[in-house]
Amino acid sequence: MRALVRIPELTTAVHQEAATGGCEMLRIDEVTNSESFPDRCDVAVIGGGIVGVSTAYELARRGVQVVLLEKGVIGGEQSGRNWGWVRQQNRDLYELPLAMQSLRRWEELSGELGEDIGFRRTGILYGTELQSDVAQWESWIARAREIGFNSEILSARELAARIPSGRARWAGGLWSVTDGRAEPSKAAPAIARGAQRLGAKVFQNCAVRSLDMSAGRVGGIWTERGRLAADTVVLAGGAWSALFCQHHGIDLPAINVIGTALRTAEAPAVVEGCFSGPDFALRRRLDGGYTIAVPGYGRVELAPQNLRHSVKFRTMFRSKLKKKLKVRVGASFFHGPEANATWRDDDISPFERTRVLDPRVDSEWLERGLRNVARVFPELSSLRIAHAWAGAIDTTPDLVPIISKVDAKPGLVIASGFSGHGFGLGPGAGLLASRLVMDEAPQFDMGPYRLTRFSDGTKLNSPEMM
Repeated sequence: MRALVRIPELTTAVHQEAATGGCEMLRIDEVTNSESFPDRCDVAVIGGGIVGVSTAYELARRGVQVVLLEKGVIGGEQSGRNWGWVRQQNRDLYELPLAMQSLRRWEELSGELGEDIGFRRTGILYGTELQSDVAQWESWIARAREIGFNSEILSARELAARIPSGRARWAGGLWSVTDGRAEPSKAAPAIARGAQRLGAKVFQNCAVRSLDMSAGRVGGIWTERGRLAADTVVLAGGAWSALFCQHHGIDLPAINVIGTALRTAEAPAVVEGCFSGPDFALRRRLDGGYTIAVPGYGRVELAPQNLRHSVKFRTMFRSKLKKKLKVRVGASFFHGPEANATWRDDDISPFERTRVLDPRVDSEWLERGLRNVARVFPELSSLRIAHAWAGAIDTTPDLVPIISKVDAKPGLVIASGFSGHGFGLGPGAGLLASRLVMDEAPQFDMGPYRLTRFSDGTKLNSPEMM
């Protein structure tokens, strides 16, 4: 079965006209709610995206009594709307150990779950017409090897041999044979079902309104179904995490970047897996079409939360990203994850008013992506768009996620701010969050992921959209 989430419908060719205003459905594999809402649990996980379901799964594997709560449907927001890339290559070096751990879990999950989550190690290929990109890749590879990861620089001729139909003035390429892809419509739901089989309880259309504090530490949560006692709470709310934190006086600096993507109808095969070319990203889908997007381009809406955190994002907006992000006034000023953080525990919260966040598509990025693909692959010049959608990407000032305990709220763990990398990092992040819950030593330095880096005077790295 599939859960249905509304997205705008586009069924035009490359030189498309404006959307007609009709609606189609984003189809996400369905998860059935558990029975009998409990009074208490060991751990409550807020958010049914890839990070939340992975955390619940890892805890359930350990015999922990875990309850997963999602205000809408499992995988209905960014975890079901991303590109489907599962990569280590070109990660921020702080993220690379987590990405490597996550790739191992993706492969293991494919066997553990007994379901096809679409994961394939088909490799990820980058191609560029700029020698400066090749130089940047060479520098990155030298540092990545110190961490234990290897990719391969390709000459222009070697790259052309891998994509013989490509028409570009290649300067070179980058290839990782161990990277892969998965299907966003399948992955989070399958992991949630796996957690249920291990004893976790899963409840959709059940918003968490607030933490319940007792004697200075977390004692549970207040949901729209009432109170749920819990020893620990993991917040994996994606685009909604900062609003939830603000409600409790926790400063989680994040803005939501609205990204647009599309999937095509069945089309000729030019790549087997994922390819990043000049201003486009392409993934071959299991259904024979492609998922296409323009990397780094998006929209930021002016809203109270974004304005409050604007100082921390100055470096980002002054960097090369400023040419890729549009800043607009939108509906989020009045409602949604960036709006007012004041509500009562016994009243309807913003999480119930917007069950599934469904931002407006930017047609400009659709047109640009298709045009860029057609320039490199002429046989794809007649691509037909089956669906187009937008999603909210919770983004931190340094583009590195937050996976951290919260000193001011003992018993709370945050796993959020994945800055567009959450799908690929999700299984590894869930494993890492579960180890924080269990007070186990992580396998690598957690310093780069701590929440306090934004307030303790740490000099943050200049962000790059990689």
